[in-house]
Amino acid sequence: MDDDVRGITVLELMIVAAITVALLAISVSHLLHSKMAANENVARESLHTFNLALFEYWTTYETYPKTLANLGAGPERGVASADLIDAALAGGRKSGYVFEYVPGELEFDGTTSTYNLTARPSLVGLTGHLIFSMDQTGTVHVLANSTGVTSSATP
Repeated sequence: MDDDVRGITVLELMIVAAITVALLAISVSHLLHSKMAANENVARESLHTFNLALFEYWTTYETYPKTLANLGAGPERGVASADLIDAALAGGRKSGYVFEYVPGELEFDGTTSTYNLTARPSLVGLTGHLIFSMDQTGTVHVLANSTGVTSSATP
């Protein structure tokens, strides 16, 4: 047998494996961060879409809807199904965020002129970190957590 032939030692193999694992960990971390940022952007844009649909609903029916489903399609276009947004948004979920719609109190004529819409990550830390809130003024408030506003933006 030739003594000049040299193979890969266990130590060299372990070093290569450790470097590979470290690079994979960094890549997965960046991938998850990018996915959360994309989900947060989709949630923010969805709130703007809701704002436009709610404004159109208000101008057509002179009240805000009772539920988000009223903004979606139905068998007949009207107060119960205005066909202003797609089915995913009307269902209250999109890209790892859950949208909670709360119409304001009924006025004496049976209409409501206020609402609050909140977008929360379905899995905090996995689908997003930020919570967004919007009312009938169209201003989107960004909440770092459920206790404080960190910034706001008007569409």
